[in-house]
Amino acid sequence: MILSQIFIKEREDLEVFNIFLVAIVGLLFGSFLAMLVYRLPLSISLINPKRSICIKCKQKLKWYENIPVFSYLFLKGKCSYCGTKISYMYPIVELSTSLVTVLLFVQFGITYQFLFLIGIFYSLIVLSFIDLKYKAVPDYLLIFSLLLTIIYIVIYDIKNVVSIFIFTGGIVLLEIFVTFYIQNIKSKIFNDERLKEQKSLGEGDIPIFAIIGGLLGLKLGLIAVFLSAILAIIPSIINMFIKKDLETPFIPFLALGLLLVFLNESYIVKIMNF
Repeated sequence: MILSQIFIKEREDLEVFNIFLVAIVGLLFGSFLAMLVYRLPLSISLINPKRSICIKCKQKLKWYENIPVFSYLFLKGKCSYCGTKISYMYPIVELSTSLVTVLLFVQFGITYQFLFLIGIFYSLIVLSFIDLKYKAVPDYLLIFSLLLTIIYIVIYDIKNVVSIFIFTGGIVLLEIFVTFYIQNIKSKIFNDERLKEQKSLGEGDIPIFAIIGGLLGLKLGLIAVFLSAILAIIPSIINMFIKKDLETPFIPFLALGLLLVFLNESYIVKIMNF
């Protein structure tokens, strides 16, 4: 009895240690993803400069100034050379990446499936933060994410290949009707000329819908999109109260809705009786 309790405790301690280790690795990858978020939209080489530099004074950062999250806290969010504020995006990307890594590890362990999913969700993290900052995303990163998703479902869930086309086609048709309403009806109702050029979805949103359909299928995919729309309403309401006409990027909310439904797929299927 005592030996079994010791064995169980050692196993639990090992699991906790593994999760801690995965979280640290996630932070390190998060630091790399944060670099991608900064460099890709500006077409800055990923290998030159090799070391991180201050975007203001161009001073190369020391190794202890480049530790994920901890360096940001240690430096109080400022460059140690010129005092320029460091974007809070860096620790948020690092922590988000670490959390996603841990959640996927707990559910799938260190498997090939885990590695595929890491690639997909890491790319979605980069796309989300680029969309938040620039309201536009690189096409090649969208294509990479979609191709990785197609390879994943061909290997692990072949039936969802059809779902990609059905789901994406349905979303495209819906986008056509909603955009027509915005440009031709809503613009006249509110007498707003700006609405005549507005679209209901950005060009980068469609591939993300395809990824959702591929990973979740039709029914769960619709739940993820509905959840994403609910989440996206929150900043819209905030903007309304502070009276700012800000465009709300949709990719971050689509990615979040996908993650939440994907990680809770079995529970949702059981509750919804799919």
